[in-house]
Amino acid sequence: MTPITDFHTHLAAPGAIVAVDVDRFEPRPHMLYAVGLHPWRVTAADARLDRLEALAHHDQVVAVGETGMDALRGASLDVQREAMRRHIIVAEHVGKPLVVHCVRTSQQIIKLWRDTAPHHVALVVHGFRGNERVAQALLNEGFYLSFGEHFNPRALAVTPLERLLIETDDAPVAIEQVAATVAAQRGITPAALLTQVTRTATTLVLT
Repeated sequence: MTPITDFHTHLAAPGAIVAVDVDRFEPRPHMLYAVGLHPWRVTAADARLDRLEALAHHDQVVAVGETGMDALRGASLDVQREAMRRHIIVAEHVGKPLVVHCVRTSQQIIKLWRDTAPHHVALVVHGFRGNERVAQALLNEGFYLSFGEHFNPRALAVTPLERLLIETDDAPVAIEQVAATVAAQRGITPAALLTQVTRTATTLVLT
């Protein structure tokens, strides 16, 4: 397997986990994927979710999602919550980590996660931009946080390196640039950061 440096992107690239919706999954050789239904696009009783588990078993799919909740955009939070609940169940069935979109819904996501316990897979909040209080609440639940081009420095500071991932999401930026920015904020070298995030990502998708 190619070392994973970019935990979440929507732009196909080696060394990355490419997030695609269930109805857009057309795997290319040697690429890794996360498959789900984005909370911006999910609808009530969405029939596309019926395909999720079958696709999640695909050898090139190493994570489930993205799913989650967004208080600013998309369907009602009740609809988003039910879709996320189904993603959690699938992730548990296939034994693959869950990638979560979280915008002003951290407490709702924590409650849903607790309500569907026990868990045998990890939850990764991608593109995290919240403050250190929200970061700590998520970390206290055992979640991982993935940081992109823009982030709250205090939230980054409270995140243990072994629970930290990096990503490009949909930004036209190289993962090495994100690594350099995050590493400088943490006071370590980009090489050391890339070694750690690769180890963490590989552990999440292989165990």
